[in-house]
Amino acid sequence: MAEEAWFQLKLDCIYIVPAGDPPHKQGVDLSPVQDRLRMCELATADIDYIQVSRLDADRPGPHYTSDMVRLLRKQVGPEAEIYFLMGMDSLRDLPTWHEAAWLAENCILVALSRHDVTLDWDDLEAALPGVHRHVIILDMPELEIASHVLRARVRRGEPIRHQVPKAVEEYIYAHGLYRDDVTQSDGVVQSEEIAQKA
Repeated sequence: MAEEAWFQLKLDCIYIVPAGDPPHKQGVDLSPVQDRLRMCELATADIDYIQVSRLDADRPGPHYTSDMVRLLRKQVGPEAEIYFLMGMDSLRDLPTWHEAAWLAENCILVALSRHDVTLDWDDLEAALPGVHRHVIILDMPELEIASHVLRARVRRGEPIRHQVPKAVEEYIYAHGLYRDDVTQSDGVVQSEEIAQKA
């Protein structure tokens, strides 16, 4: 999505900002933010128009998107246009977000078109009047890759080789992410599979 948005919308750069403590993910088994930051860095290391930002990771939570956008605005200046990239499911659920109306007024919302998510514009407009004029639906090839599916595949020992960059795959296995059989010892992640590879 980042690549398509950069190309289609002629953006200057893309910031990937992993959330430190996303309120809507409470109770979800997330990997530590430092691991998510590092995987983003590995995945985008050869893409010069993408920057991985610690903007959310290095501040106390909870981490609301509106607060992150305020901080980004200070960083990029008042003249820059901010496009917020999101999935169609996030756009559908936007009325439940903290300061959703403020976010829609202060960003151009760019949503990825998805065949499996239905968006009711009337409901969205009723909840956030005028939101339609702040939204771009980005038409792009769909890749059937979802983070929860990747985590489940790793947990079951199934391959993810062609679904993530090689450096990210190696990081996941080297750090024992998403595995039930992983134990922590003195800050070092160990698992039977990693031991067999060594």
